[in-house]
Amino acid sequence: MEYDVVIVGGGPAGLAAGIRLKQQAAKEDKEINVVVIEKGGEIGAHTLSGACIEVGPLEELFPDWKAQGAPLNQPALHDQMKYLTKNYALPMPHPPQMSNKGNYIVSLSNVVKWLGEKAEELGVDIFPGTAASEIIYADDGSVRGIATNDAGVSKEFKQKASYTPGIELHGKVTLFAEGCHGSLTKGLINKLKLRKEGQFQTYGLGIKEVWEVDPEKHSPGDIVHTMGYPLDYKTYGGGFIYHMEDNKISLGLVVGLDYQNPYLSPYKEFQRFKAHPFVTNLLKGGRVLSYGARALTEGGVQSLPKLFFPGGALIGDTAGFVNVPKIKGTHNAMKSGILAADSAYKAIVSDGLGESAPIVLSDYEEAVNNTIRKELYEVRNVRPSFHTPLGIWGGMMWSGLDTMFLKGRVPFTFQHPHPDHAMTQPAAMHKPIDYPKPDNEITFDILTSVSRTGTNHAEDQPVHLRLKDQTVEIRENLPVYAGPEQRFCPAGVYEYVDDEANPGKKRFQINSQNCIHCKTCDIKDPAQNIDWTVPEGGGGPQYVDT
Repeated sequence: MEYDVVIVGGGPAGLAAGIRLKQQAAKEDKEINVVVIEKGGEIGAHTLSGACIEVGPLEELFPDWKAQGAPLNQPALHDQMKYLTKNYALPMPHPPQMSNKGNYIVSLSNVVKWLGEKAEELGVDIFPGTAASEIIYADDGSVRGIATNDAGVSKEFKQKASYTPGIELHGKVTLFAEGCHGSLTKGLINKLKLRKEGQFQTYGLGIKEVWEVDPEKHSPGDIVHTMGYPLDYKTYGGGFIYHMEDNKISLGLVVGLDYQNPYLSPYKEFQRFKAHPFVTNLLKGGRVLSYGARALTEGGVQSLPKLFFPGGALIGDTAGFVNVPKIKGTHNAMKSGILAADSAYKAIVSDGLGESAPIVLSDYEEAVNNTIRKELYEVRNVRPSFHTPLGIWGGMMWSGLDTMFLKGRVPFTFQHPHPDHAMTQPAAMHKPIDYPKPDNEITFDILTSVSRTGTNHAEDQPVHLRLKDQTVEIRENLPVYAGPEQRFCPAGVYEYVDDEANPGKKRFQINSQNCIHCKTCDIKDPAQNIDWTVPEGGGGPQYVDT
């Protein structure tokens, strides 16, 4: 199938790009054919964020978004910052970058659903439940488009009666908007050398729940961010509590995936966060509505790859536009989609390119440098400042100085020390962490939480979590790192179980049907032996109000 623009990923960036392209064409009474493919069963099904968003890019697309019924119903009204000890919540100074005046507390999955509806109204072809599994390259090495994976294939990679071959989607421009650590983007960056030697991304894992709470405890528009407990001083991260509309709150914990202790379980740290008296008092008498988790980029400007290549560009969180001190990335994701769309429209429609030679969107990167990059550059030293021997104490001191006074105006740039997987230390250097058992009222076991994600994968299909070497987990990760896969995964996908065929030994088990597509395993595995690939389209979580 031939299109002018192929967009991989139906999140904020991909949909913003599709909408902008069609708006530009309508304004000039021109034609441009655009397709968005999305691996989730429907638009928004795989979208999860805090989220408190800035509305600037949304207003660029729809100045009358309120009149059009965009689901931004709760303005942010009051910000708080707390430092948690084991039993107390102490007030902290609130950095200016974290001010949410003018922002809105939203379910990003609902916002994305609305954007999808608007894109379709404008004439964008949207194919949900469609997983892009391969990049198509032209003979000259440029990107020609993508191929979707075959459906109806058994675990043994044999065609079933329901077999349907994948299709190729070709475009003059292909925009990759896969979100954090996209499976195609990962290979694209390596193949086309879009990152400099020694440059890498660093990540966090965000785990969240949506609760309905006692109306007497609900304060619509309240925003609380926390540092400290339950994480130790060497582990970067923090909590958030956002009071949405209709007595709902969104709360979660973000843990930097550069943590050192292999015994740490981000999921169980989140349970400890909820068990803190400050949080428990809010949740008591309420009920959980949904659960989810996803990785997010934290590397900032130091980790940005080259954003364009012959035939396409990277947009949104797949490029890494999250502003960590702001705890926001949606506005930059949408802005990047708008900028890439403007560049692609000019090349295809205004300049008539793409027929005889691949399109190169160099002006897209220039536009990013004049907007998004400037925002990220100002705060470039905040996240890596937490890597001193002082841990979070050194990071908080530098961050306060930098965000309140220096504003990034220093002649140096801190660097991230190592990729996240290489930050994991051998188990012998740490003590196991004794996590409390769940009480099934505030805290829950991991499988109960997974049941709240709506996750489903067809059982008889190839396992999408591929091991490059079948022996590495038992040979290296278990004896050296005490099997960290069973702890870093927030969905109970990985287990070390007794090997019935070899009494007294363990085998590595992958429960791929539990996978909620957070990508943590591909990022944090110390041996880099797990390769996250797309399952059949439509599989994975079915998030609600996230």
